[in-house]
Amino acid sequence: MFNRSRRNLASWFTLTMGSILIVFAAVVYYWEVIDKLEELDRLLYKKTNVMAANVKSELHNGQRQVDLEHIPFLGSMVQPLPDSQLVYASWYDDQKQLVQFFGTIPSDRLLVSGGFDTIKADSKVWLRQVTLPVYQNGLLIGYLQAAMPMTATESALAEFRMVLAISAPITLGVVALTGWWLGGLAMQPIRHSYDHLQRFTADASHELRSPLAAIISNAQYGFLSKSTDLEMQRQRFQKIFEIAKSMSTLVNNLLFLARSQGQLPTESLQVIDLNNLLVQITDDYATQADAQHLSLVSKLSNNSITVLGDANLLRQIIINLLNNACKYTPTGGQVELQLFTQSHGAVIQIIDNGIGIPEADLPYIFERFYRVDKKRSRQTGGFGLGLAIAQQIVQSHGGKITIKSVFKEGTTLQIYLPLK
Repeated sequence: MFNRSRRNLASWFTLTMGSILIVFAAVVYYWEVIDKLEELDRLLYKKTNVMAANVKSELHNGQRQVDLEHIPFLGSMVQPLPDSQLVYASWYDDQKQLVQFFGTIPSDRLLVSGGFDTIKADSKVWLRQVTLPVYQNGLLIGYLQAAMPMTATESALAEFRMVLAISAPITLGVVALTGWWLGGLAMQPIRHSYDHLQRFTADASHELRSPLAAIISNAQYGFLSKSTDLEMQRQRFQKIFEIAKSMSTLVNNLLFLARSQGQLPTESLQVIDLNNLLVQITDDYATQADAQHLSLVSKLSNNSITVLGDANLLRQIIINLLNNACKYTPTGGQVELQLFTQSHGAVIQIIDNGIGIPEADLPYIFERFYRVDKKRSRQTGGFGLGLAIAQQIVQSHGGKITIKSVFKEGTTLQIYLPLK
């Protein structure tokens, strides 16, 4: 699934970037054509303008006469330059009638009034033609039309197309490889989330399957049994009740993990005095059975330490962590609860000298359903969700929870919460 998603992401990225690349290449080519045409037009206009500057017009017996003898190509007194590149040149009078021409035989009558045109000659060579109205003293005296071949321009554009044809596929290949690499990079968090979801779903299904099977087997036995022993029936119902209660706890924990995402809403926050909260928790927990076999010590601050948060949630995680510390600390051991301030934050530490956690398990200790010793955890009734819930609650308060442990020597859990 990961590779398929990566391929799809890379394909869409390549398709998108390829489309953008093609459009960009088309726009660049379009502007290159415009630029080459403008360059040719400037050259053609310059040559035509030089010719038009040599036109002389005079009034003779009330009639205007135009002298074309000094115009390059058209006049007999001026030799055309060998590098002029002009294919033809024609002079039309102010009535658009042909008067004189050079090169290809033109039409007897001028069909356009002015401007540039691209035409195709009989030899299948494309020409760029300009028709220039010529004025003298503000009076139109005629039209000068000339044309140049577009061979050089076509060659330059053909070379440019070749460059685009070679560079575009190469760029597209680089884009495809980049898309594949970026797709893998972008999919890593998704892959981790997907793997975590698969593991979470498998663990949750496994945890629910066992108690459901136990409930069904006890219920079936009750239906099939013809015994009238009320004590045995009561034990069966008690077993079903305990399993259902355990399942309820599991479901509630799963719902909490699913619903409690991100920061807590502002309306649920209140000022909490951590000293008072920990004193209450210590006094209440000291009477619990788990704390009877060891020494529970509290070292709290002499000053008031306040934070913004949900008192019930903070109480829940501290009791949960104390439960873990007491369960995995041998008889005669010690569990210490500390509170102090550090770097503009409140720090709660729960330190025990119990069995500790192997170093290989520490990176996964906050994952849901992760248990260092699955057999022992089942005996103590745990699902492996306590530390995951504690981490989520602390993070929702803007804090951080860390753990340090040495196997067979003890564990230190630290909660950091920002001060109010």
